[in-house]
Amino acid sequence: MSMNLSAQTQSTHKALIVDGFSNHDWKQTTAVIRWILESSGKFKVDVSTVPLDSIQKREWNPDFKSYAVVIQNSNNIHDLKLSWPEPAQKSLERYVQNGGGLYILHSANNAFPNWKEYDKMIGLGWRSADSGIALEVNDQKQLIKHARGEGKGTSHGDRFDALIQLLNPHPINEGYPASWKTVNTEVYSYPRGTSENLTILSYAYDSTDTKKMWPVEWVVKYGKGNVYNSSMGHLWRGETFPPAYRCAGFQTTVIRAAEWLASGKVTYPVPVDFPTSENYSLRPKGMLGITENE
Repeated sequence: MSMNLSAQTQSTHKALIVDGFSNHDWKQTTAVIRWILESSGKFKVDVSTVPLDSIQKREWNPDFKSYAVVIQNSNNIHDLKLSWPEPAQKSLERYVQNGGGLYILHSANNAFPNWKEYDKMIGLGWRSADSGIALEVNDQKQLIKHARGEGKGTSHGDRFDALIQLLNPHPINEGYPASWKTVNTEVYSYPRGTSENLTILSYAYDSTDTKKMWPVEWVVKYGKGNVYNSSMGHLWRGETFPPAYRCAGFQTTVIRAAEWLASGKVTYPVPVDFPTSENYSLRPKGMLGITENE
């Protein structure tokens, strides 16, 4: 099934994906996200890879303000020496503070525990029990706050087919069913952080570990800018265009979240193959020129 492409005559938004290191397959993640965005007809995507060479790395400082949205796809959870140089950190902070849009892509919310303003931008992330407030959703769709040091650090059980349930209406999820199925998903338990200026968009029941409900998507207001953060989008080493990325719901959400960050509105339509509460919806690998047996 082909993607429901929007009118190509509309102006496109400039997007920048930042990558370079991660415990996930960041190269393939960048390639597939770039393809998803550009196939929508609404984005022209550039990529900036953080150099590993120390001299080049010191000079690395993308011109963020030239882009309508920045997609953060780097993660140093297992090696804190793999970081952004401080001038680039300050540039990103100014970019979002002045009205820029920032998309935190899956494991990017694991990154940079020592960057205080990054913690404010992401709102919640993969953090230790003593590093911030954790948010849980109860049966009445109310948020439960676990104070710093209360409960556990962030973790996840096995990946599973999760039912994404909407908590707050937002332009990103306008027209979505109240709940929809996605596949092979990590639901983070005890996501922690500053929890400031944050709105939870959706949540899911963690059926493989805690048997509780936890946020899946949230948006953060940082200065004049906006940040979108989600645990969806897992792509591990050795996988090729895995089911989580073939999900029509995930692909649609990537486009709509990026469009909202870039422009403050969403025009990309909810496609006819969007998942329901009963059935997930996978698109074929052939859309990327990948054969089904790969």
